[in-house]
Amino acid sequence: MPSNVNQGAAFHAEALRILRDIPGIDVVPEARVGNRRIDATVRFAGTETEVAIEFKARANAAAAWQIIQYAGQLEGTPLLLVADETTADAREILREHGIALVDGLGNAHMELPGLLLHLQGDKRRPRREPPARLIGKAGAVAQALLLDPERSWQINELAERARVSAGLAHRVVARLDREGVMTSEGAGPQRVRRVANPTALLDLWAEEDRPRARRTPGYLLARSPEQLLMKLGETLDGRDIEYAVTGAGAASLVVPFVTAVPVVNVWTTAGADPNELLSALGAEAVDSGQNVVLLQAKQDTPLAFREKASSVWVTNRFRMYADLLADPRRGTEQAKNLRSEVIGY
Repeated sequence: MPSNVNQGAAFHAEALRILRDIPGIDVVPEARVGNRRIDATVRFAGTETEVAIEFKARANAAAAWQIIQYAGQLEGTPLLLVADETTADAREILREHGIALVDGLGNAHMELPGLLLHLQGDKRRPRREPPARLIGKAGAVAQALLLDPERSWQINELAERARVSAGLAHRVVARLDREGVMTSEGAGPQRVRRVANPTALLDLWAEEDRPRARRTPGYLLARSPEQLLMKLGETLDGRDIEYAVTGAGAASLVVPFVTAVPVVNVWTTAGADPNELLSALGAEAVDSGQNVVLLQAKQDTPLAFREKASSVWVTNRFRMYADLLADPRRGTEQAKNLRSEVIGY
């Protein structure tokens, strides 16, 4: 049956609408228990649980970390997030930290005393683009911040480091400040910004910066993945072609947890002819059985802040992490290991 909510209470109208759509749940807002006021009581199958409720129009990865920090101040009272919409990454982060959630897209996950509920949303909304979405050049600003999270930045310094305009750097920082990811000190020309929550920034950037890549598969004869990586590096360096190995191949050079590298993924410059690159490598173009894939984005931002590892150019550790997350071949497991062993937050 539809949820039954006390409409006389001073409760956010949008939260009411969302809660009404969850079957089998009764929610009584603004209840009192003794001298304490609580946001709501959730009733389900003859049980009831007192909860604090946080409402957001949209919850992304950064918002999820703000909510987790708030939940830590509630002295044991469970927190229920009610949102108009949530991202998949935000839902995963909140689940891992025991935060109940309900959204207007039909997603719900609650693990409360006497209540276990999980619903997968099937509603669709027109996609809303947040300001200064962290993709492309805006994503390079986020990576610059991640690579030096303790630094106090002035806008011009950040723009120079990320190789973007000061205007774009300012828009990114303004958005991150609203998201609670950054803090600022001072005023005027002396104003500086600093990352307040690098964990939230990493999750937010990895959620948004997923470049669509042109993929060119090939096969290069090599006795082992290690020899394949060395041949790629020597050939491309010898021809002054900018590149950066990413994914499992790059991770195998950075931290020794990767046990298998079936395919080496390589970001190359957007303007290069992929067939000429394969020819330069001595590789054969194939439709299946590839051991190397050349990746090209619309811009060369995946090459930003690349690093040398064992004489081979690899993507910076954050790009590497995001690319592993997108890899269906055990990528999530390897990304978590990279984050734990190399990134550290």
